[in-house]
Amino acid sequence: MIRFWWVRHGPTHETAFTGWRDVPADLSDTALIRRVSETLPAAAPVISSDLSRAVATADAIAGARPRLPHRAGLREFDFGDWDGKHWREVAESHPELSRAYWERPGEPAPPGGESWNAAAARIDAEIDALRKAPPAADIIIVAHFGTILTQVRKGLGVTPYEALAHRIDNLSITRIEVDGDGWRAPLINHLP
Repeated sequence: MIRFWWVRHGPTHETAFTGWRDVPADLSDTALIRRVSETLPAAAPVISSDLSRAVATADAIAGARPRLPHRAGLREFDFGDWDGKHWREVAESHPELSRAYWERPGEPAPPGGESWNAAAARIDAEIDALRKAPPAADIIIVAHFGTILTQVRKGLGVTPYEALAHRIDNLSITRIEVDGDGWRAPLINHLP
């Protein structure tokens, strides 16, 4: 069995779509960061997306744990032309597409961006590579809201739309367990 301990990066305080735009995380809540670090397995290696908000968060929680190279495949969804725009602006410029993107996630994609299915395939490829050559039975991955939800979907065996109903707070812990082809999500959005 492999246990993936997903941690969402620290808050960015962005009020717009934030996908592949590289914005910093606010890591000023050192008490919460310490509690997150203490909750995670002590010897588990730490991996992160290559975006600075995930890298900095991973560095903050790593402690003495082994720090493995960043992985671009663990990035947030690519929102393409919507990245940096407010939700309202996107709804006005692409009313039908923006509704479809959230209400029927799968194939709808922002202009120049990726769909749920494309993002999930990218992220799944990273997880499959880790499953084939796991550095340990427990692996800590610092990533993003959408990235984590693709794995919650697998862990619960639900649709992308049902997965989107879950909260994934900044600095929360979500544990996804994989045993052979069996996926479970025994812990979602835990704030220690």
